[in-house]
Amino acid sequence: MPVPARPPAPGGAVAAGPGLPAAPLRFGYGTNGLTDLRLDDALGLLADLGYSGVGLTLDHMHLDPLAPDLAARTRHVARRLDRLGLTVTVETGARYILDPRRKHGPSLLDPDPEHRARRVRLLVRAVQVAADLGAHALHCFSGITPEGTPEATAWQRLTDALTPVLDAAFGAHVPLAVEPEPGHLLATLADFHHLRGLLGDPEPLGLTLDIGHCQCLEPQSPADCVRAAAPWLRHVQIEDMRRGVHEHLPFGDGEIDFPPVLSALSATGYQGLTVVELPRHSHAGPRLAARSLEFLRRADRHRPAATPVPADGTASQGGPS
Repeated sequence: MPVPARPPAPGGAVAAGPGLPAAPLRFGYGTNGLTDLRLDDALGLLADLGYSGVGLTLDHMHLDPLAPDLAARTRHVARRLDRLGLTVTVETGARYILDPRRKHGPSLLDPDPEHRARRVRLLVRAVQVAADLGAHALHCFSGITPEGTPEATAWQRLTDALTPVLDAAFGAHVPLAVEPEPGHLLATLADFHHLRGLLGDPEPLGLTLDIGHCQCLEPQSPADCVRAAAPWLRHVQIEDMRRGVHEHLPFGDGEIDFPPVLSALSATGYQGLTVVELPRHSHAGPRLAARSLEFLRRADRHRPAATPVPADGTASQGGPS
């Protein structure tokens, strides 16, 4: 059944309707696709190309959250963003930031409580970075369920681990935007709503919607996923993808019809960034950043007229269950 909507947090979505025109979309590019560039250079490139903002992944090459003098380095980045006129969402998907041998490890689902605590501490620190940067949201994901772990145990670990992060996010006025990730415990929009129920629908909890992931495994079309997710949208990632294959592709290399997706997104009144997510294409990052913005602007010009999104997030072909 549809879940009642709540007032949106900063950067969230508001249903378009009479007297509320469809929102202009603001495009960003993820620094995880520009890892061959210094962060200052990457930000300058994106501003020069005409991007509105950046999805900043905290990693050893870009604002390392574990290195000394984090507060001073964060202030430098904040000043740089301000000078360039870029807004920001902070992302926490760095592959080896905590463990040089385990991709995305340890996760919030790690069997070892101390290992889980390391991930929690990183996310709480990232909340502060996001607040200091004036970010629209802080992104995170659940992680893969460890082998042999009962599903109920995995969900309990996730809710326990996220509780202090949500507390920090509430205190810092930064929405936490959890991303459904293929192969993870929290993989789908339905899983996100399951988490909301387990946590009691806390105010700071929002959603990162990856458009490619919708194409990869959701039963609805990407445009319908946008409409269904509208009340909880705090961050959007975008790239091309094929059905059933979790591979982030440059625009035009996959199967997604983007004008209807952008139309649906605009109709929600979403005010955050729509960030290009090409983490395996850093070798061609500057070229792809330019091509991606050209593609999105062209698709945006050809999007059909926006249909108002109901305030409860339901869509013509179904809403969250």
